[in-house]
Amino acid sequence: MSPLLLVLFIAIAVCAFCWIASLVTGDTSWVDRIWSIMPVIYTWVFAIAAGLADPRLDAMAGLVTLWGARLTFNFARKGGYAGIGGDHEDYRWAVLRGRMPPLAFQFFNFFFIVLFQNAVLVLIALPAYTAFQHRGTPFGALDGVLTILFLLFLAGETVADQQQWRFQSWKKTEVAAGREPAQRFVQTGLWRFSRHPNFFFENAQWWTVFAFGAVAAGSVLQWTAAGIVLLLAVFIGSTNFTEAITKSKYPEYAQFQRTTSPVIPWFPRRAATTTRA
Repeated sequence: MSPLLLVLFIAIAVCAFCWIASLVTGDTSWVDRIWSIMPVIYTWVFAIAAGLADPRLDAMAGLVTLWGARLTFNFARKGGYAGIGGDHEDYRWAVLRGRMPPLAFQFFNFFFIVLFQNAVLVLIALPAYTAFQHRGTPFGALDGVLTILFLLFLAGETVADQQQWRFQSWKKTEVAAGREPAQRFVQTGLWRFSRHPNFFFENAQWWTVFAFGAVAAGSVLQWTAAGIVLLLAVFIGSTNFTEAITKSKYPEYAQFQRTTSPVIPWFPRRAATTTRA
């Protein structure tokens, strides 16, 4: 069987599971629970189809596995696999459920949460298919550079998530002690230079995966770029929605938006000051 066809069969089965599970449990976060797992499986399908004999595909599969292991750990420690519904469902879906008629939300659940997001998970892994098609291309110095870049981006996302985890843990401790936190959202470390450094490093890793496929093919003009473009669109939409919710809870977030780069890390701007004549 073609590895691409096998990936598609697996994706269809995963879509069916996520949709049925969401109907049975009333919890729409099933795609969130498999987000860090499926691209790893898809990438290894192509590496195994090549007999684990192609250094580039093996490197891609190994790097994506590191990405998946880190993201799975971060999701698990936040309680992502601890239960179903309630506090264990992505809060953004709960907000949307409250704003939409039930039937409209179920359409959104089926077409966006389940189908579209699973399609993105397949597409971001398909540079491995490009590498599979061109598996005779030697593993060279550029592949080595891409491997180093991926690991640097992985380290950056790990640091960003750890800084956010420490802040949220501190915040919970303050609230539990009956104290008002001096800061209500993370603004230090990498978060001083970007409102979403984890999103930046996440996308950068998948651009690197795409680059592996482009190197194998000898051209950046590959249709598999659709995956990273759609992933970027998902993150843009998610970021805007998340920030709208955050600003509604914390009015001071508007000032943070004015002084801090949205995604790409950059030096913070000075806060605007007003003077009286």
